Amino acid sequence: MGQNSESGKDIMRIVSVLDTTVTSYNLGNEIIMESILGIMDELFPEDFLYRLPWEGKFSKVTQKYMRNSDFVFFGGTNSLSSHMLHYKQMGFRVRDLLRFDQLTLLGMGWWQYQDRPDWYSRTFLKRLLSSRKIHSVRDQYTKDMLSNIGVVNVANTCCPTTWGLTDDHCAKIPSTRSNSVMLTLTDYKRSRDVDLALLEMVVECYQEVFYWVQGVGDLEYIRSFRKFRNRIKIVPPKLKFYDEVLSSQDFDYIGTRLHAGIRAIQNHKRALILGVDNRAAEISKDIGLNVIARHDLKGIKNFTDQDMVTQLDVPFDEIARWKGQFI
Repeated sequence: MGQNSESGKDIMRIVSVLDTTVTSYNLGNEIIMESILGIMDELFPEDFLYRLPWEGKFSKVTQKYMRNSDFVFFGGTNSLSSHMLHYKQMGFRVRDLLRFDQLTLLGMGWWQYQDRPDWYSRTFLKRLLSSRKIHSVRDQYTKDMLSNIGVVNVANTCCPTTWGLTDDHCAKIPSTRSNSVMLTLTDYKRSRDVDLALLEMVVECYQEVFYWVQGVGDLEYIRSFRKFRNRIKIVPPKLKFYDEVLSSQDFDYIGTRLHAGIRAIQNHKRALILGVDNRAAEISKDIGLNVIARHDLKGIKNFTDQDMVTQLDVPFDEIARWKGQFI
């Protein structure tokens, strides 16, 4: 760890990030991790970065990397729960807590709406989460759930994917309807009658309809609506293909995939996200993300027929406060 001749820095820190793109069927995690890694580059430009697996039993090698790290971050997912013993969305186990207590959250969310955390979950989270660092969470609901168990060193920064959605960025997003639409549906949150009505509406309203396969079952689901096969263009399940299509022409976005919608906004596209769980609903409450219930067909029709300005209230002061502790 020699001195850096340009910056005068003589200590190289070791930073670990639990990487949610590993063993994931959901390409939304790639969108999240891209933002998280960008934040890591900003905060730790000259430090060493480990990317570690996030699920399953941690190997001895992974445990060693974490113990040897100056910081360990985990973020972007809804891996916090009131019943951590049963909902295992992170690789930590009870015995790991005897050796590790420095996890820092980055845009983490709570899994669905739940009752107060049980004794195991309260003990687990209070032991695992660093008491010396401010944690970044995705929404006020998650912050309140942590506060209720005594974890009060928390900032509501919203999801890291929204941190670049400034007023200047949003001002470049069209307010009027495009001729083309990018559609997504969620394979594990099916509502066939509602989704059929949505498909009928977008096929009628838009000249071109594209469909991005974000999850492993999304293609099979859209193919099950056989009458639309010749009207919907499939975008393969790679983030680069989604980005290429988004950048190729004007689009609206309509869909149940939250982070596909945020990616569209990142690409200056007008977007309507159809909420299927607490994630989109809570972010909408906090920053004004354009979210409606998936069965609100009137609201979807209003989006297709009327102008809509994208205005978001991203908590940049809280983001700066969270970042400031590492600078």
